[in-house]
Amino acid sequence: METNNQRLALQDAMVFLGAIASGTEQAIGESANSISYLAGVNLGKKLSEGVPHTNDIQQALDSTRDVLINNDYLWMFEPFKTHDQENIIQECEDGTQVMLVFRDCMIRQSLFRFGHVQKGSLCNMMFGFFAGALQNIMGQESSLEIIHAGENACYKKLIVRRAQ
Repeated sequence: METNNQRLALQDAMVFLGAIASGTEQAIGESANSISYLAGVNLGKKLSEGVPHTNDIQQALDSTRDVLINNDYLWMFEPFKTHDQENIIQECEDGTQVMLVFRDCMIRQSLFRFGHVQKGSLCNMMFGFFAGALQNIMGQESSLEIIHAGENACYKKLIVRRAQ
């Protein structure tokens, strides 16, 4: 029961954050996405300080998941391979690509509870978090792109850019 109460308290706080995000997006427009992204980068870097460095993307994702869990963030994700893919991790023009499914996302749930659309500034905060964490863990730039934002899960493409 304690976990359920904690989750409800977190969701109440996230609804408040949803209201702030909605107001900020209305007041300053597209700039809200950039501000949220940078806040996410800073959070990702801060929370991943001291995580062992790796060049293995699967290890980096496991470490990122551990950082989220250890800090009570409910952004549960898993690598996803479609039926026509041979491997989960694929090389692409920009670097290495992994498709991720986010089934239990506190941001999506909060946006639904508040009645705000997905793909806005709070989603950009998540992209920034991954960019900051992976920059610490792998020493490389990355991007996270929404392929599908749905009620039950979001499908995203993570690209870890080649080191320059």
